[in-house]
Amino acid sequence: MLIALTMTAWAGKLAPEVKTLSSEPEIYDIATYQPTNCVGQLMYRVRAAHMSALDEELARDPDLAALEVSAAQYVIISVLAKRGVDSATELCKDLSYDGGAMTRMVDRLEAKGLISRRRCPDDRRLVKLELTEDGLAALPKLRECSVRVLNRFMRGFSHAEARQLEGFLTRMLQNA
Repeated sequence: MLIALTMTAWAGKLAPEVKTLSSEPEIYDIATYQPTNCVGQLMYRVRAAHMSALDEELARDPDLAALEVSAAQYVIISVLAKRGVDSATELCKDLSYDGGAMTRMVDRLEAKGLISRRRCPDDRRLVKLELTEDGLAALPKLRECSVRVLNRFMRGFSHAEARQLEGFLTRMLQNA
């Protein structure tokens, strides 16, 4: 890694500025770039295929079919189970969902009795989202469906390759 120290004029004064210069070559070149085969497009296609497969698996499961939980709704339930959120807005930011779509999904999950909205006693402007007892009860079966789908997508990978892929994706998130 190369580091460059330059002086930048700011408000009439010179201020030091440190820039990290990568000695690594760029991965993609505009002359040979193929959008359909780039990592971003492949990740998008894998995510879309994963969500579609999870929708099918959830609809097929005899214990969950009556709840009509979609893959997108499962993601919300999963996030709420792992850690509570203070608002639908926070959930939108975490999951990169549209605010209107999030409101409709939260409404549907609340109508199904899987989540509840609770006003914060300290700040009534805040509405906390929480899993209900029914939501907590459905969570293990929802996770089983998710694990089945993920394992199907990871067929042919060794445990080491799966951990390596997770590491690569985590590193990409850190680079973002």
